[in-house]
Amino acid sequence: MEVSFDNIADHIIPISEHSLNSRFTNIPEEHLSQIKSLDKSASKFLSDYIIGRELHRDIPFKDGFFKITDSINVQNVKKEEVGKWLFDLDFPINDEIFLSWSPTEAMIVPWKLLIQYFDDFYHLVSDDLTVFDQTLNWSLLFFHEGEIYYGTK
Repeated sequence: MEVSFDNIADHIIPISEHSLNSRFTNIPEEHLSQIKSLDKSASKFLSDYIIGRELHRDIPFKDGFFKITDSINVQNVKKEEVGKWLFDLDFPINDEIFLSWSPTEAMIVPWKLLIQYFDDFYHLVSDDLTVFDQTLNWSLLFFHEGEIYYGTK
């Protein structure tokens, strides 16, 4: 069965089977249970979706893809300031969003958990993490050089 946004929930695997599971050992079980790890085929689907729309053809986003862009350097501010910056983007707190690290690593998480635990999901230097929803009307790029970029249409 080919993966699509309609059936992506059929591709959830236990977090213990996800290659990045060691990052989430400090997250309480009540929150950990809300993280939906995706298998390799769903991860590839999300990666292909991003690539197919050429979202990152230019860094951070393809020129002209978004009307509004903003960024924050996570190396120069406290964790609480980054959380506030993310919170102020004003997305519905319980909306589920897609996180894509690579063609083999992806998850679905509630927006509120990304805000609260962004430093578990994103490791400076080693990660380029794209965050988005199915509409791709907005996106975040957690860039490996310590910058988080936001774009919206």
